[in-house]
Amino acid sequence: MSGFLAGLLVAVLPLLAAGFWIGRRTARPASLAGLGTPVEHATFETLHTASLATPPLRAGLTEETAGKSARKLRSLLGTDALCLTDRDQVLVWDGAGAHHRAEIMERLTGPLDTGRGEAFPLTCDTPDCSVRWAVVAPLTVDDRVHGALVACAPRESAVLVRAAGEVARWVSVQLELADLDQSRTRLIEAEIRALRAQISPHFIFNSLAVIASFVRTDPERARELLLEFADFTRYSFRRHGDFTTLADELHAIDHYLALVRARFGDRLSVTLQIAPEVLPVALPFLCLQPLVENAVKHGLEGKADKCRIQITAQDAGAEALVVIEDDGAGMDPGLLRRILAREVSPTGGIGLSNVDDRLRQVYGDDHGLVIETAVGAGMKITVRLPKYQPGVHLTGRLTPR
Repeated sequence: MSGFLAGLLVAVLPLLAAGFWIGRRTARPASLAGLGTPVEHATFETLHTASLATPPLRAGLTEETAGKSARKLRSLLGTDALCLTDRDQVLVWDGAGAHHRAEIMERLTGPLDTGRGEAFPLTCDTPDCSVRWAVVAPLTVDDRVHGALVACAPRESAVLVRAAGEVARWVSVQLELADLDQSRTRLIEAEIRALRAQISPHFIFNSLAVIASFVRTDPERARELLLEFADFTRYSFRRHGDFTTLADELHAIDHYLALVRARFGDRLSVTLQIAPEVLPVALPFLCLQPLVENAVKHGLEGKADKCRIQITAQDAGAEALVVIEDDGAGMDPGLLRRILAREVSPTGGIGLSNVDDRLRQVYGDDHGLVIETAVGAGMKITVRLPKYQPGVHLTGRLTPR
């Protein structure tokens, strides 16, 4: 994708800049002192105008996004009017001749079906209407026509036909990127639903059983554990946002550990060392709790004595460094590699591969889980969380009790 975008940019910008410059030469003074040559000035204005039209288009093709970008696109082409359509209607008309909307939609059947552009004269009974000719350029994403860009002018122009086609290709690239963003968002949402579905039924059953065991002997303790269980499930099944803060994730871990301690008592020892300055760092929702659950499971598995788990979160400059370490049974490194590659399914609970995949999707492949382990040597999991990452933001906060 990056190579295609770079090639398209190189091909389109000179044409747009030249057209922009020719159109502006008749409307502006020749003097551009201090701003370079006229071509350099036109290239700068073209890039600036294109950059202003980009953000709305990256949200897809709707009436709202079309309305925000149409004027900038018309400025790129220097036409009397421009409209953006989907397959059913005109989403926005910018400029003169809005009464041609119905005629434009009637003439779009062919271009929308074939994906090929057309230019045709418009019929108009309004004497002072400056719109007499239309150029249609389809907007395609993955070889599917989603709509059209229509540039309207007083007369036929071969330059406008080519320029409209190039601008439509640029718009199509933005829509394709928007489609990729939406696909990525849907994938993340699906994986979060999978995470919720994978929350161990055994953990829920055991937690409720422990709470029930205290109902008669220690009602106050049962009440406290029930609140811990309610807070943990409330956090795990919340419906707002793909991201949370390190503080909120640690609160959820605290609720989880309270329930585990109630079951295993002194067999489980947990130490936390958290730097306060990293608490506001944003991270993918339900990202660390599964790692702690994994440490509990493998830490207590096959052991009669105490399991020790250490959780640290340190400030590491541009990143927050989170380490979860246990002294449990550990794992064969070869088996671990197969689990992370999804060649082997984990036994119960939320798999490490799910967390690893989500971290790589959000931050890049160099931010996957770093796991050190061997049979009988425990496990140490390191997570590097950038303090700032484009697209990683909070859409809501869960306030702990």
